[in-house]
Amino acid sequence: MNEFEPLTIERIDDVPLLLAQLERIQVAHLLDRHFPTHGNWQGLSLGMVSAVWLSHILSEGDHWLNHVEPWAARQHCLQACLGQEVRSLDFTDDRLAAVLDYLSDDERWQVCERELGQHLIRVYDLHPSRVRVDGTTVSGYVQPSPVGLFQFGHSKDHRPDSPQVKIKLSALDPLGLPPGVTIIGGQRADDGLYVPVAVLSQQAQTVSHVPPLSTLQECIMALLGFPSAVYSTLALHSYKLTFQMSEP
Repeated sequence: MNEFEPLTIERIDDVPLLLAQLERIQVAHLLDRHFPTHGNWQGLSLGMVSAVWLSHILSEGDHWLNHVEPWAARQHCLQACLGQEVRSLDFTDDRLAAVLDYLSDDERWQVCERELGQHLIRVYDLHPSRVRVDGTTVSGYVQPSPVGLFQFGHSKDHRPDSPQVKIKLSALDPLGLPPGVTIIGGQRADDGLYVPVAVLSQQAQTVSHVPPLSTLQECIMALLGFPSAVYSTLALHSYKLTFQMSEP
């Protein structure tokens, strides 16, 4: 009598789809190339760990580090999707904290972000017409620290009692794809964000071989004399970027 191997029924949800999309835009490959790890790193690479972690965040709507390991232990589909052995130890909170330490290198991250934007544009064959830039704040119940991003500052949400971070986002219009994101401490003013965001956007366009695009920002940019600063900065890259001012 033939014996049948036991079958395991597993609810995979959207995890294989998320992992396939992350592989398509080469997230793991880019992270491994730009953020080399210590020689004693074992198990899944930093890029693979990050891709699985991103799929967990998107699938479960949960960003807690200590929830990833038990989740990965239940996801037997991970090994089939990644094509290599997967251990729950690859997703301990200590390992994920080490990933965050590696990714905190701002210079390496900016280069990685630009190359990632290039792969996104190749995958989706985008036809952007302009870049829109705007900023916002995100507050939370966080204890501020001298070196942390969450700080007390002018609150657009009328919550001066809550620490906040400031985010400046540029997006390709009309698709809404962000070529660059700048995150700073909540105590800093918006004035110093305009030029860095414009330059990051321009660099992403250069790497992605996108024609020169118009950049729409707040009218305060014209009042503070930033267009001339941006033009002089972009001239160093021999690249032309036209600025248009949005209505108040």
